[in-house]
Amino acid sequence: MGQVLERTRIQDIDALRGFALLGILIVNITFAASGFPIHLAQDPTYDSWLDHSVHWVSSAFVDMKFYLLFSFLFGYSFQLQMEAAQRAGAAFRPRMLRRLGGLLVLGVLHGVFLITGDILSVYAIIGLVLLAMRRVKDRTALIVAAGIYAYLFITLASATLFLDSSQFVDPATAAAAAQETTANLAGSFSGAVGEHVRALPTYGLSLLTVQGPTTLAAFLIGMVVGRRRLLQNLSGNEAALRLLQLVGFTVGITGGMYYASVGGNGQTDAVMVSVLTAPFLTAAYVATLLRIMHSKRGEDIRQLLAPAGQMALSNYLGQSVATMLIFTGAGFGLAGQVSPLETMGFAIGIFAVQVLLSHIWLNSFRYGPVEGALRAVTNATAPSWRHQAA
Repeated sequence: MGQVLERTRIQDIDALRGFALLGILIVNITFAASGFPIHLAQDPTYDSWLDHSVHWVSSAFVDMKFYLLFSFLFGYSFQLQMEAAQRAGAAFRPRMLRRLGGLLVLGVLHGVFLITGDILSVYAIIGLVLLAMRRVKDRTALIVAAGIYAYLFITLASATLFLDSSQFVDPATAAAAAQETTANLAGSFSGAVGEHVRALPTYGLSLLTVQGPTTLAAFLIGMVVGRRRLLQNLSGNEAALRLLQLVGFTVGITGGMYYASVGGNGQTDAVMVSVLTAPFLTAAYVATLLRIMHSKRGEDIRQLLAPAGQMALSNYLGQSVATMLIFTGAGFGLAGQVSPLETMGFAIGIFAVQVLLSHIWLNSFRYGPVEGALRAVTNATAPSWRHQAA
């Protein structure tokens, strides 16, 4: 019975990670498909009510939500890895430093050669802070996480009150830059790489101001949840899960609708509202999926999503390879030629293929292709993907 509960707990985490992969892809694919999201500009080619509706739905329910879930799960897994190192009698700090170094290398290569923006390098850098804080008390970790959001509220509220965002983004200039970026993405592989590199300062600013701090907060919360084993032995009927749904959907959807309706990332007040309310919607998604997976009819969803999450790193990088081949000059060069609805369809199609391939791969191997290599770096051993026992 204990082995069944342990397997179910691990599959819960993997399934949540697989779910997060879909949300991350829906966001990331827009930056591969066109230069307009990169420059916070509206593409005049796709200006119908349907195009705006797809953008609105994505902004309200997906944007800024799923990297938080991925980050929470990173913190949760960090705690599990620390406990595994203790059981093995191995020093955790050198292991994690090697792992973070491997992630940094992968992240830099990913952000330069495959897509605009990257989350792995963020995890590698912010992971150093988490490593330094690994022994803090739960209360301290939660206070730091709350302090991060208080800091973001103060800074973003001040920017909303005293800065005019229209002074920083001229629509005509942004549209011209977006058209140039789109042409470069579609034109050649070197042109796409050039655009990825040019976007690094903007991405670095986002890391410093919003994404980095919120990632650390999610890391810390995930670590505390892992310590307290709050995701173990769930039945799906816990009152806490229902409360997370009630509060999370109420606050999160309200904030998401405001964010989508007033301009998204182009408006400081919209960003502030989204930063403060996105964690609620993320928590509601987690609670809902956990309740579904622990219902009589939800086991199949866990079984479907878990393999994709088990090899999440391979799938995350694989998503960028797929979008590069579809949209850039390295492949079909469709950047700027695909509507928002078609882009969403591509995202769902890519994820469906990845779910299938994950099942096939893990029928023969214990680790995903990139996971096996990173595990070797982490443990300072030769790579091994070992066939699972029959």
